[in-house]
Amino acid sequence: MTSFSSKHRPEIIQQLSNTPFDVLVIGGGITGAGIALDASARGLKVALVDMQDFAGGTSSRSTKLIHGGLRYLKQLELKLVAEVGKEREIVHRNAPHLTKPEPMLLPIIKQGSLGLFSARIGMWIYEWLAGVKKEEWHKVLSVEETLKREPLLNRTNLLGGILFYEYRTDDARLTIEVMKEAVSKGAVALNYSKVTSFKYIDGKISGAIIQDQIGNETFEISASYVVNSTGPWVDDLDDLDNSKATHKLHITKGVHLVVDHHKLPIHQSVYFDTPDKRMLFVIPREGKTYIGTTDTFYHDDIKHPTITDEDRAYLLNCVNSFFPNSQISISDVESGWAGLRPLINKPGKGPSEISRKDEVFMYDSGLLTIAGGKLTGYRKMAQRITNIIAKRIEDATGKQQVACITEHTQLSGGKIKSDISFSDFISLKIKEGVALKLSVKEAEILVNRYGSNVDVIFKLIQQLNETETSAMPVMLRAQIVYSIENEMCLTPSDFFIRRTGALYFDIALVKTWQKETTAYMQQHLLWNDELMKAFNEALQQNIEEVERLSR
Repeated sequence: MTSFSSKHRPEIIQQLSNTPFDVLVIGGGITGAGIALDASARGLKVALVDMQDFAGGTSSRSTKLIHGGLRYLKQLELKLVAEVGKEREIVHRNAPHLTKPEPMLLPIIKQGSLGLFSARIGMWIYEWLAGVKKEEWHKVLSVEETLKREPLLNRTNLLGGILFYEYRTDDARLTIEVMKEAVSKGAVALNYSKVTSFKYIDGKISGAIIQDQIGNETFEISASYVVNSTGPWVDDLDDLDNSKATHKLHITKGVHLVVDHHKLPIHQSVYFDTPDKRMLFVIPREGKTYIGTTDTFYHDDIKHPTITDEDRAYLLNCVNSFFPNSQISISDVESGWAGLRPLINKPGKGPSEISRKDEVFMYDSGLLTIAGGKLTGYRKMAQRITNIIAKRIEDATGKQQVACITEHTQLSGGKIKSDISFSDFISLKIKEGVALKLSVKEAEILVNRYGSNVDVIFKLIQQLNETETSAMPVMLRAQIVYSIENEMCLTPSDFFIRRTGALYFDIALVKTWQKETTAYMQQHLLWNDELMKAFNEALQQNIEEVERLSR
């Protein structure tokens, strides 16, 4: 099996340098991870590189929902609605630990963008197109029933509500689990490895020159086919190619804020109209409530999108208007994140009007570029790209290629026996965690975060209890070791943002154990003083960025 451990970084670089690959995927977000999984599952030799950490861009900064595509009915994107609706169920089946059905309340208000009748018609069309299972069909609620489900709602102008289902996820962890599954099938993946130029043979792309962002060494990867799946960086990477393609992206920014659940103690997730006819989500999670998202055109630094005072004021004004008894203030904001949507450029359209469909671009050099799309549809996007590569291989060699099999591929962490329900699995594993002297809450967090891989975490906890004495919680130490050895976690920011989400949903934990975590990771990864200083400063900067939101 290919290694996915940060401890084996030199060996992985050597493997990337010395192996002729069928496919080189550039970009380690959900789209690139999906392509790596699809191609490696078909038996192709796959390499994947990302200049940041995996899921370091858009794929850790979404609304963290596996959308069914309801909102795309307004744009008459019927094919997109049908595809992502069906894909939602596939993602849920293959990664049940990371995709949870979430009842969503849509209040209907006077002069809102939807009336009760139009909302019902839309729901019927959506459920038919998306193949929504019967137990998740929508319900129409009266004003009293709507307020009973969510007493905090502003009852002024309230006409009733619609209860429907979305699926909540951890976008970064979903990306990591897809990547781990790809690696288990032979893909070779490396984070912090930037493409600086392409290689060519007779004018056809044949690989790339890579700069290791940690060791600063340069190496080459040779591959028959190269895919650009870099999200917001798609145009920048295409500019390195001899094809000199025209720019195709229109980037928009989405912002989310996090407050303690006591400050906005909603009973369930709510999806509501804003005064300017946009739609916002308010979602409870892990003792917090998060609010989002904005949708504005973005033209600044795509590596570090930030939350402006205007973004923050907009979200707080909207949520306070809809939940007037809460009155969230700036000082209540604990954290937040800004993410970018790499949408296909459609001149004359507003941010919310641009299609979320993906498109594939093919150039004379042989470079394949995929842009646009949604988290929910990652598997189909990967299938489309890999089908193109398979067809090219067939045309070149005459050898028939294997069809896509990922519809029934359980992801890492999702390998739960079919004779047990996921709820029973959780109950069983919580008991095992409690036997290791974890609290019920701690055990539940671990099971939901790691799924069937929680057994490895439990084994680490047992080993660490026997071999180490530390003030740092063993639950935290076990996750650090696991993420280093099994998820190519390299920095404290990787761990607190993309492996656990703690920077967003448990900032107190991050601040409490910041120094100890950095020291513990140095102990395992043997950083030199220069790296130690750089990683410390990066984590501190991330903490300060979210702390600024409350000032």
